[in-house]
Formats: sequence, structure tokens, C-alpha cells
Amino acid sequence: MKFRSYFVASMFCMLAVSSESSFMHAADKNATEPGPADKDAPKEFTATKSGLKYRILRQSKDVKPTEKDTVKVNYKGWLDSGKEFDSSYGKGGEPIEFPLNGVIAGWTEGMQLVGKGGMIELEIPYQLGYGASGSGPIPPKATLHFIVELLDVTPPPKPLEPGPVDKDAPEEFTTTKSGLKYRIRRKSDGKKPTAANTVKVHYKGWFDDGKEFDSSYQRGQSIGFPLNGVIKGWTEGMQLVGEGGMIELEVPFDLAYGERGRPGIPPKSTLHFIVELLEVK
Repeated sequence: MKFRSYFVASMFCMLAVSSESSFMHAADKNATEPGPADKDAPKEFTATKSGLKYRILRQSKDVKPTEKDTVKVNYKGWLDSGKEFDSSYGKGGEPIEFPLNGVIAGWTEGMQLVGKGGMIELEIPYQLGYGASGSGPIPPKATLHFIVELLDVTPPPKPLEPGPVDKDAPEEFTTTKSGLKYRIRRKSDGKKPTAANTVKVHYKGWFDDGKEFDSSYQRGQSIGFPLNGVIKGWTEGMQLVGEGGMIELEVPFDLAYGERGRPGIPPKSTLHFIVELLEVK
């Protein structure tokens, strides 16, 4: 189970380097093994247009999730060699909950094919997983296999909007020695965090072309994380604003996900963020 914290966190293409965000959390105590499959469950896989392969091991007529829903699941995953790299089953295991639009593409697509209470087996090609480069313990071009039981489906909360901006907020960005660009959108005399603090924030992020890739506002739920456990541009930038304030960041690729990028983040991507600092701990 020591791999689980990495795998679950890395399913999200957000900010965390090694820690789990508050919108993804362990749920109830877990079963020790997957539940029963249907006696007439298909032996063959069905392939979708994207290349995902799946088979429904336990049918359910209950609600199927959309990509905007949060799902609660039990799962186990293995490589082509049969080596298991992660499992929520067994001693010490717990189900997990996560927004379905915040994980690898194979999961986002695949989990919409099964109803609540059902069980699905997924065979995810590397293009829908961790790509040609892999990620951490996931080898390059790795096909990933999963058995997943869908325990619950929760509709998304009503989206929120960022708070007000100061009327005299600067239009120009300031550039730090590292190359980070920022501008304070709402001043605050509140406590400024250090890299050793944990912060609670609302944020949204987009690429140079304006395409949004993540937003806690859309999920309707803020997140908390240790400031020394995220991309360098956040670690530096969030120390420039006080509790209750708002900052806009333009993070060059070398302070974000580097030359390789990561699932959902193209190589050498400049990332843009609006962040409201809600709390410093």
C-alpha cells in the first residue's frame, strides 16, 4: 500500500507533488477484496473509439456518473506483467472519493460506463494513462489494468465565483528573480504564509490560450495543502499575499511541470492562476 498515496495524488493533474488535495479523500473502512462478479459477466473486452477497453463484471441499473460528478470507489491496479501497483482493498485500505474530471482520461471515460453498485474492469492504453513518459513508478508507455467497484456517485456542488478585486489592483505584472510573474488582485493585511505553512485556497488555472484546466470554484470546494508540497511557482507566489487576499500568478514551465509536463499538462506549459488565500495554518 505504500504506493497508494503517490498513485491517488498523481491521478489529479492539479498542483500537488506528493500530497493529497482535500477534495480527494479516503472514505469508509474498506473491504478486503472485490465483491462478486455476475455469473454471466462477459469474458471479452469492448473497445471504445479512444482505445479504452472495458468489460462490465457486475451490472447495475443505478445512476451512472458524469464527468462532473464525484465518485467513491474501491479499486486495484496492475501492469501487463501482472504486477499489482496499487489497491484500496486489504488491511488498512480504504475507498477513495474524487471528481471524475480530475483523473487520468481512461478513468474519466471508463467510470461513466458503469452504474452505482456495479463493477468494471478497465484496460487503459498509455495515451489515456500516464503517456509516453510515465510518471513516478508508472513506467513509460505503460498499459494500466484496473478492477473498480463504483460505491457512490455525488453530483457536483453549485459552482462558485472568485471574490471581488480591488478597484486599484495593478494591471501590470511584477517579475521575481526566479521568473515568476504575479500581481496582487486583492490586498490584505492578513498573515502571509511561509513555505512551512499549510494553506487553504480557492483557485482556477488556465493555459496561455485561455483554456481552463482546473478550478476549485467549479467543484464548489476549496482545497488545503502544505505550501512546500506543490509546484515551485505556488510555493513562491503564495508567500506574496496575505490571508484573505487574492493573487494572479503566471508560472513558467520550469517553476511548474517542466519540459515533460504531466497528464493534462502539456510539456513546457506556462500556467496561469487566480488564487484566493482563505486561511494560513
